Amino acid sequence: MVRNRIAVLHGVNLAALDRRPAQHYGGLTFAQLEVQITNFAHDLALVPRFFQTDHEGEFVQELHKAGDFADGLVLNPGAWTHYSWAIRDALEVSDLPAVEVHLSDVRSREQWRRHSVLEGLVAATVSGRGVGGYRDALASLRDVLEGST
Repeated sequence: MVRNRIAVLHGVNLAALDRRPAQHYGGLTFAQLEVQITNFAHDLALVPRFFQTDHEGEFVQELHKAGDFADGLVLNPGAWTHYSWAIRDALEVSDLPAVEVHLSDVRSREQWRRHSVLEGLVAATVSGRGVGGYRDALASLRDVLEGST
């Protein structure tokens, strides 16, 4: 069985990507980011499905439903990464392999950004590689999915 359906979940402030500091986030619009991710996914024989919200509860609900339409997850929860135990619990409930991704290098920024509540639940974390980090995250997730067939 082919396992190639990937839910790409973006959290708080990602839709305003082009209004965020370009030195951290690259200057792309959110639409341009999704086009790049789609291209990366197709190159890797993956089928992406996108979701973005600025509402934590909606993000949690999407994680609860993700098993109905996805084999794996690429997550960029934004600032929720650092404190949302609700999202961590929902990721655990989803029981799907996941890779966490961040456009900026969160480990070299403010101290509060250096901790992820998703640590220990995700197969990998990609940080600081800009839009190319999504390619790395998708490739890592594909490897995890191929290893579980």
